[in-house]
Amino acid sequence: MKKHNNAQRIGQLSAVAAMMLAGSVHAADAFSSDSEWMTGDWGGERTKLIEQGIDIKMDYVGEVGGNLHGGYNNDKTARYSDQFGLGVALDLQKLWGWDNTQAKIQLTNRNGENISNDRVGDPRAGTLSSSQEVYGRGHMVRLTQLWIKHQFFDNKLDVKAGYFGEGEDFNTFPCEFQNLAFCGSQVGNWATNIWYNWPVSQAAIRVKYNINDELYAQIGAYNQNPSQLEHGNGFKLSGSGTKGTVLPVELVWLPNPNGLPGEYRVGYYKSTADANDVREDVNGFDAATTGDAYRTHSSKHGYWFVAQQQLTSHNGDKSRGLNIAANATFHDKDTNFIDNYQSVMFVYKGPFDARPKDDVGIGAARIHVNNDVKKNAELLNVANGVSDYDNPVFSPIRETEYNYEINYGFHVTNWLTVRPNLQYITHPGGVDEVDNALVAGLKIQSTF
Repeated sequence: MKKHNNAQRIGQLSAVAAMMLAGSVHAADAFSSDSEWMTGDWGGERTKLIEQGIDIKMDYVGEVGGNLHGGYNNDKTARYSDQFGLGVALDLQKLWGWDNTQAKIQLTNRNGENISNDRVGDPRAGTLSSSQEVYGRGHMVRLTQLWIKHQFFDNKLDVKAGYFGEGEDFNTFPCEFQNLAFCGSQVGNWATNIWYNWPVSQAAIRVKYNINDELYAQIGAYNQNPSQLEHGNGFKLSGSGTKGTVLPVELVWLPNPNGLPGEYRVGYYKSTADANDVREDVNGFDAATTGDAYRTHSSKHGYWFVAQQQLTSHNGDKSRGLNIAANATFHDKDTNFIDNYQSVMFVYKGPFDARPKDDVGIGAARIHVNNDVKKNAELLNVANGVSDYDNPVFSPIRETEYNYEINYGFHVTNWLTVRPNLQYITHPGGVDEVDNALVAGLKIQSTF
């Protein structure tokens, strides 16, 4: 039944893509290739709303992943996941005369399944990354953004408050790939159970100070509430279930050498919530051996680096050319499952004169499991008297996973990008016994 449903969903996605492709050929206003929205300008009404301070946001991301070779289960299939978004950005200066004030409301809905969960990775260990980044956080509607922002002192000071996630402002990164290791804020992917990326929101405040045109510093405070991850709590605004506060701080440099934009970020985070040690018990011995409760720490922390730089232009056109990006995160070895991660990506925008808005990308990422996590699993296996990997009780030994992706983004229209890709995952889940996996992907991004 699942295979039938998957095939049906994938067929529906293909039909939607075909309809969009066909629509872009015609000059119909609603499907004009020059419009930034699939539904067009609504006879000019949409532009009028924006001029009045109301910008309606509607978007869709759909992703297909199919296991071509290897992985934990080589029974070939394909999985589909997607996300619908609906929101509105408000310019309150235009609407109500509130100088230098903006607000936003955003809802998201995710659906589908992930090829990584039981085909690429051993279900006992999972994978560290995901071949379909849009998957996760439950099949439900969530309130992802509800905030207001104001600039003070000639826009030197910027204060944002409400409900939103850390990755919107800290450790930010674009999503031009399908594999999660190359998409969005990476701290949230590896800082276990404290930093919640899109589409989860948290009660938060962020304060940014613009030092000059190229440099700013910011600090934030985010409510750490695991109950907001639970199914049915997508609109939870109360503080019940709060465990602590996540405190990120970041310095951002925005150079523009030779007129080519760059962005460099260095940051640090600390969670004030209690966190369990990954190996030691309350007495400092191996918990897997003693059977005692794991030691509790009063906080956990980590830091990150992000670099993005356009390196070249294409025949003088600065909207085209080669871009490089790199990410690195490092985490508390006492409490965090992943202790470090690194990635590098190259994206060439406008590779062909006949396709000046297309792009081609290639990336490589390394995700390393904390050595104490590996040691803990080894001790658990000894305590349970198992050594055979195929034994259901065996705890897989996890070390390092490598992810690679190459993709091509077809800029079909200004509102539709179709991005086929190939991914190669070495040691899925960091488990040496799992075969390296080859995954074919397809990512569709559309703005309605």
